[in-house]
Amino acid sequence: MKTVAIAGTFDSKSLELSYIQEIIHGLGLKTFLIHTGVFEPKLAVDVSNEEIASMIGADIKEIAARKDRATATDVLSRGLEKLLPQLYAAGKFDGIISCGGSGGTSLVTPGMRALPVGVPKVMVSTVAAGDVSMYVGTSDIFMYPSIVDVAGLNSISTKIFTNAALAIAGMVKFEVNKAVEKKPLIAASMFGVTTPCVNQAREFLERQGYEVLVFHATGAGGKAMEGLIKDGYFAGVFDVTTTEWCDELMGGNMAAGERRLEAAALKGIPQVVSVGALDMVNFGPITSVPEKYTGRNFYKHNPTVTLMRTTIDENRQLGLAIAEKLNMCQSKAALLLPLKGVSMIDASGQPFYGPEEDAMLFNTLKKSITNPLVEILEIDANINDPAFSDAAANKLIELLKNGNK
Repeated sequence: MKTVAIAGTFDSKSLELSYIQEIIHGLGLKTFLIHTGVFEPKLAVDVSNEEIASMIGADIKEIAARKDRATATDVLSRGLEKLLPQLYAAGKFDGIISCGGSGGTSLVTPGMRALPVGVPKVMVSTVAAGDVSMYVGTSDIFMYPSIVDVAGLNSISTKIFTNAALAIAGMVKFEVNKAVEKKPLIAASMFGVTTPCVNQAREFLERQGYEVLVFHATGAGGKAMEGLIKDGYFAGVFDVTTTEWCDELMGGNMAAGERRLEAAALKGIPQVVSVGALDMVNFGPITSVPEKYTGRNFYKHNPTVTLMRTTIDENRQLGLAIAEKLNMCQSKAALLLPLKGVSMIDASGQPFYGPEEDAMLFNTLKKSITNPLVEILEIDANINDPAFSDAAANKLIELLKNGNK
């Protein structure tokens, strides 16, 4: 029989958590109770807060006696992050659900994030309707808005808890393990203005026996890709769309953080990198663009997205940032430079066409990359031309076959 873990503060939310447990039992599933509260639980649990705290060498009773809530939450969160993957690996549960406010959400979600992708995870939370990136990270947690506070049972909360329990039960009970041919995985980064390049390369790589997972370079996509590369999911990386660095350096809204482009380099995974969409910084509506950028070259992608052309100096900065990351490479890699434009709108006659800006980017990269493991190839084509995508895909196949030879 499948089992759903219910993690939460059984000292303060036992009524709500017990209600969820009742629904899950009624659906023919077992439950596994994990107590993440500071004080004694109000019903019997399978995993105590003492066990969780001991994972990092802490004594929850001593912390509780001091009434140090901040320390207790931190200890339980870090302990659960270590314990949950162990419990899952031991077959204690098949999926997990929790409910809480901002405190309960920040306490349980780190442990959920530590579970493998694909393990059902449902978090009923008072903060689920806002920016949940800090809770979800690069995982697949299903965040369910609680609508009302997680404080007792009422006509609204019982409906929410019921639906959430049905959701986790459905994920666990009706899991379909359809046989899928296992193929080596390749990560690829793509933006709307580099889609033709990535699609053509993806089709070629799939014909060579690989499965290609495409990540949208919107900040969250880049973070997810880096996280999965770090976790060892991929045999190779086709990272031709590095535009998130524009937003990281120039304050756009699709930055992926300062660690972008590090995972494959440090893991020694074969990778082909390019400069896709480094001609643009992403903002929201035109009214959201910072005043310091007044007078720049803008392109209205749609009513909610405004693109700003990067300048010559900004391309110098981008070249230095990317060179720093590629100089970290622990195995052979290739950087391909599309001499006729880095995006769909950086082509002759298009609004972001900028030969001088691109030249600064290319020259900075060529001067600043000193790692002998990184081969630099100049392709006399736009990034979306078949000549470029063919060269990039073939280069990755070469690296995959030859390894470090």
